[in-house]
Amino acid sequence: MALYDRDYNNSAVDTNYATTTDNASVTFMKQTYQLLGASMIASALGAYVAMPYVEIISSFKWFIFGFVMFMAFFGFSITRKNNTLHLMALFVFTFALGVMIVPLLAFTIAKGNGAFIGNAFLMTSVLFGALSLFAINSKSDFSSWGKPLFITFVVIFIASLVNYFLLHSPIMHIVITAGILLLFSFFTIYDTQNIANGAYDSPVDAAVSLFLDFFNMFTSILQLLGIMGDD
Repeated sequence: MALYDRDYNNSAVDTNYATTTDNASVTFMKQTYQLLGASMIASALGAYVAMPYVEIISSFKWFIFGFVMFMAFFGFSITRKNNTLHLMALFVFTFALGVMIVPLLAFTIAKGNGAFIGNAFLMTSVLFGALSLFAINSKSDFSSWGKPLFITFVVIFIASLVNYFLLHSPIMHIVITAGILLLFSFFTIYDTQNIANGAYDSPVDAAVSLFLDFFNMFTSILQLLGIMGDD
């Protein structure tokens, strides 16, 4: 983590600056992970509330998906200047993501594999925690990963749409799902180090990034568990 590896030359001024910067980083990360935990609760609440209406959710899945994509690419930019609105946008966004995966959760439960959901969450938590600790303690600089990761995201996103609407290939679906898991594992390292190095102005923005990493890893692992169970 580059922020903690800087040489402040032991002078009184520099030492105070280092201490202040260090404390600010710790406080920022604490706020970020608190918001991440609250976001997971909001997402779980969204899934719980929407579960009895799975057929309706399935009918409007593209509207929900469109809203989620709008928020991810434009919504938070619009609300950023208002702290209260920005915080509300975080919980609306994560609640909507919880609603969006209701069909997947319902399908898993209907197949008698409800335990897969808990297993997937546990596996994601362990993987996410390990990757985060690696990013925080690593002396390597991952800041150059941003553009390649985004390009990979675009390629996988387009491939998933092509497969969904045109190819309908189970093998392609497995490859894409595994690719998403790998991609957002790398994103977790990249985002965590960026947060530790002060690349985010708001803990809300930082929490959004980490939540998306966790969410996509969770859904990927859940789907892969289902695939291995022939579902």
